[in-house]
Amino acid sequence: MSIEKVRAYLRPLGLEGRIREFDISSATVELAAVAVGVEGARIAKSLSFKVEDKPVIVVAAGDAKVDNSRYKAQFHTKARMLTHEEAHDLIGHDVGGVCPFALPEDVKVYLDVSLRRFETVFPAAGSGNSAIELTCDELERYSSNFTAWVDVCKAWRDEG
Repeated sequence: MSIEKVRAYLRPLGLEGRIREFDISSATVELAAVAVGVEGARIAKSLSFKVEDKPVIVVAAGDAKVDNSRYKAQFHTKARMLTHEEAHDLIGHDVGGVCPFALPEDVKVYLDVSLRRFETVFPAAGSGNSAIELTCDELERYSSNFTAWVDVCKAWRDEG
């Protein structure tokens, strides 16, 4: 089970005890916000894409949406999300529990700047009913294969 892989990954870092499991689903931003008890923007959603035939994860604030032109400028390809099957096979987590922890070595993790406006955020912890509260510095430090901070999202800032 994916949450067990995440527990094992976070255990030596002293973070296993911070994983929260819920009796209700937290598989979407809206459901996670209710489960955690915070505004949806503070949910750190993990979006899985394919870049040059390799899986990547972009972790963004819950209210952010991928901006295709920013994404293409960053990754030099059109944004193509993984299917549910590809996420399971390539990322090792099922959709709803995709997170930046306990990942295969070839899965690069990018954190979107939309997260930086919050003191803490809540990414999933490997299942559709889990989350862990981390600061952005902790998220960067403990994400598997952290590669870079990127700016590939819209709709979260005043863009008028």
